[in-house]
Amino acid sequence: MLIDSHCHLDFPDFGEEVEEVVARAHAAGVGLMVTISTKVSEFDRVRAVAERFPHVFCTVGIHPHEAASEPETDTATLIEMAKHPRVVGIGETGLDYYYEHSPRDAQKRNFRSHIAAARETGLPLIVHTRDADEDMAGILVEETGKGAFPGLLHCFSSGPQLAEKALEIGLYISLSGILTFKTAEELRATAAKVPMDRLLVETDAPYLAPVPKRGKRNEPAFVVHTAAKLAEVKGVTAAELAEATTANFLRLFSRVPPGAVLRG
Repeated sequence: MLIDSHCHLDFPDFGEEVEEVVARAHAAGVGLMVTISTKVSEFDRVRAVAERFPHVFCTVGIHPHEAASEPETDTATLIEMAKHPRVVGIGETGLDYYYEHSPRDAQKRNFRSHIAAARETGLPLIVHTRDADEDMAGILVEETGKGAFPGLLHCFSSGPQLAEKALEIGLYISLSGILTFKTAEELRATAAKVPMDRLLVETDAPYLAPVPKRGKRNEPAFVVHTAAKLAEVKGVTAAELAEATTANFLRLFSRVPPGAVLRG
């Protein structure tokens, strides 16, 4: 079974369809999903989805787009919210200089508070990064110097240098539907060099539907297409890729009981 390590099942794109979406994912061979927090002000909605389904867990955090509009949340508050048993990660958080919906200073403060929460709780940090490779690498290295923390670069689409730096400090790399896009040759070349024991797959649903579903609303069932492309890139079978990425997920997301993954 595959695991969709990053989706947004609380988003209005899914409306009243969430039950059907989860069922389609299980039918496609997806044994577990993590629905990701982007606003602490809406954390109750994210948590409710995770409480509703036995094979769905969640995170708590503030997306960099929301760093200025959300109430500034300190590390202690994040840690307290993360005590809920369905919470298995911190984030998503990070830097986005492509849209810059929030000032860079606010993004950096937000990011560092999340890193500290991941370090203290031992829960993995879910990192969003876009057009910010230099600052991202700098902060990750600096913060690792204060003490290691688990985490992953989600929906990875940056260059090989950031991938190498992330791997060097112990982070994982998660690939989305972007891997299947015709224009993603550099990303596929980077993915080919990532060790099998550091890879995860995700949808980032409802965004970034993979080929052959591109242009449609994405959903967790579609992670099978990203996984198939990643297996091709790595030169392994689909079953080997599923086994490796599931083992990697359970190693990183250590609060998730292995028995929580629905088996086919």
